[in-house]
Amino acid sequence: MIDARNNQLEVRSRQRFTDIHCHCLPGLDDGPATMAESIALCRLLAREGMATVVATPHQFGRFKDCNTAARVREAVRHLNETLKNNCVLLNILPGSEVHIDERICRLLEDDTIMTLADGGKYILLELPRQVSIDITPLLAELAQMNIQCIISHVERIAPFVARPRTLVRWIDHCGHLQITASSLVGDFGSKIQRAAWSILESGWAALVATDSHDTHFRRPRMGVAFQLISARLGKDIAHRVCIENPSRVVKGRDIAPVSICDLQEAER
Repeated sequence: MIDARNNQLEVRSRQRFTDIHCHCLPGLDDGPATMAESIALCRLLAREGMATVVATPHQFGRFKDCNTAARVREAVRHLNETLKNNCVLLNILPGSEVHIDERICRLLEDDTIMTLADGGKYILLELPRQVSIDITPLLAELAQMNIQCIISHVERIAPFVARPRTLVRWIDHCGHLQITASSLVGDFGSKIQRAAWSILESGWAALVATDSHDTHFRRPRMGVAFQLISARLGKDIAHRVCIENPSRVVKGRDIAPVSICDLQEAER
């Protein structure tokens, strides 16, 4: 009991983050294979300063037909119950990372694929790593359903690493860009790190998330990413992309713009 209280005090003294992209559910995708591994990852997320995490198992792509919305919701319910029983202070919400598919709009209507936090406002979209696809028509279709798209880990998609300005056209159509915390730290190499910082410094990325899968190779790095962004771009920018906008997504509110110059000027 004393250890649990100490853990609570340690967590409360740190930043309280919301993570909108995390593979923490056991046995559903390439995240934790077992509940024990899932608990270990969730403990690390809590120590990193997370208060709320949206579980985003893969839907479609190589996990086609594996993770139904009902299965994800039940897995989230079970994990929350287990975390509570193990004194892990972390709230898990249901969601998914949806691989690009021409049926997305119909599958959303059928409740086959999930929006983030099950809120009906934002979908986390995964694009192919090596092929450039124009998703402008999909963004328009989703807008007609009052759904906005968050494009995951854009800094790790080869065509955007080479030509990051191609992302601007999607921002103009209510497409939001998510950068991975560990990319900013350099865990994926210097080329991806440079791309991540370039996109963030341009004011194009609205959100930073962990995209964590485990406690070793794909571990959460939000704390150090927050410190790096604060040092390089200012605390207001770090707060907006790491705390404020992720929280807005979970609450179903509009994502706030990231105007680097305006926020830096306000901080002076």
